[in-house]
Amino acid sequence: TKTISKCYVQVTGMTCASCVANIERNLRREDGIHSILVALMAGKAEVRYNPAVIHPSAIAELIRELGFGATVMENCGEGDGILELVVRGMTCASCVHKIESTLMKTNGVLYCSVALATNKAHIKYDPEIIGPRDVIQVIQDLGFATSLVKKDRSASHLDHKQEIRQWKRSFVVSLIFCIPVMGLMIYMMVMDSQLADAHAHHNMSSEEMEALHSSMVLEYQLLPGLSVMNFLSFLLCVPVQMFGGWHFYIQAYKALKHKTANMDVLIVLATTIAFAYSFVILLVAMAEKAKVNPVTFFDTPPMLFVFISLGRWLEHVAKGKTSEALARLISLQATEATIVTLGPDNVLLSEEQVDVELVQRGDIVKVIPGGKFPVDGRVIEGHSMVDESLITGEAMPVTKKPGNTVIAGSINQNGSLLISATHVGADTTLSQIVKLVEEAQTSKAPIQQFADKLSGYFVPSIVAVSVITLFAWIIIGFVDFEIVEKYFLGYNKSISAAEVIIRFAFQASITVLCIACPCSLGLA
Repeated sequence: TKTISKCYVQVTGMTCASCVANIERNLRREDGIHSILVALMAGKAEVRYNPAVIHPSAIAELIRELGFGATVMENCGEGDGILELVVRGMTCASCVHKIESTLMKTNGVLYCSVALATNKAHIKYDPEIIGPRDVIQVIQDLGFATSLVKKDRSASHLDHKQEIRQWKRSFVVSLIFCIPVMGLMIYMMVMDSQLADAHAHHNMSSEEMEALHSSMVLEYQLLPGLSVMNFLSFLLCVPVQMFGGWHFYIQAYKALKHKTANMDVLIVLATTIAFAYSFVILLVAMAEKAKVNPVTFFDTPPMLFVFISLGRWLEHVAKGKTSEALARLISLQATEATIVTLGPDNVLLSEEQVDVELVQRGDIVKVIPGGKFPVDGRVIEGHSMVDESLITGEAMPVTKKPGNTVIAGSINQNGSLLISATHVGADTTLSQIVKLVEEAQTSKAPIQQFADKLSGYFVPSIVAVSVITLFAWIIIGFVDFEIVEKYFLGYNKSISAAEVIIRFAFQASITVLCIACPCSLGLA
């Protein structure tokens, strides 16, 4: 008896089914190769060969000569099939032991564990030797009712509707409050520039200047130290901070719990500090009945939240589109298959309906006119036209005769076909496409990973810089108070020099935090 080994070769550069046919046709002619199966989507060839005649590296070389890239895959344990079953009728631990020991003795079963509490059995097997139907048969022969764990075929985990709703709400809330804030800001800018002009044309004294300044409606003080402008900005900012920023706070908290700093941490840090600082400075101004209105940053949080929640919302809408396409793809898969047993001369002996998950490689599957192909396979008997537009996009039906390959999910049109299953379960072309799209969805864009990585370094360094600013100004102030006096206009003359210095230092460091918060990085 010849020994037959099996190896997997990673093949790159295949573009269509004719490449697959080309590789299979050419390699079958070689000495020492028994069979070869190429999966286009997975980019993988499974070759059975006689190790006395040929080596895997030689096989890869043969594929390379045909103009494809080929490397031998070393540890391909993917050959193991995994089966999840529900087993009914177990009463005690001895039932569990009976099932486990019987299965472990069965040729081809590699591992098996049965849980009495959940009625589940988890089995690993070698699909070359044994298939899921055989395993189920073994358990049923022991007197237990067995069925497959029903998989959720609806792809509900790909549903982004809830996230889309949540970000849309967050965006709308932020937008409603952001527009008035922007209006106020622009109005203030225009007024300030007019004042500057007035100042330039008439050499007014600073007292007159202040009188003009406070005559503006928005600068009018409702309470001493609390101007209309600041009060309105505060009112508009609170709901945004609470409702617009809610999800950011949750995400940031989770990130910090795991000791990482991502984009959300930055956003939360910037908006919270801007908000808290502005709020405190207002309270202080009111307590002191200040004549000059303090500079606040109430405009930062609403505008930041508007742009970022818009970005997140658009991102989820885009993901939702892909997911819809994916859900449609998944729905194309057939759910059942008709397996037939053939006698000599391809005489039909029996046929049975089984779940698609139970089809094993090498099974003969019958596909009636109008039926879907449950698995990838090769036609053994029959002639028909097949609509393969789901994979190829080609609307014209393709002729199939014995020896042609068929793709799972495509639709048989006029003749009945018998096919031999070559790729089943997760190896079918359709499953591979679904898997690729899923992977593309769950993986982050490289630039996004880069931004997250950057913000990991960015957050601590910005915080450090603002702390340095704080201490630098305190030191400068105590060494030379006049510098602080020059920059810190309109401070209350009645408070002590030390307090002036500390307040100015805090204002400087908070300004650094607010402005250096990488709003732009987050937005980008």
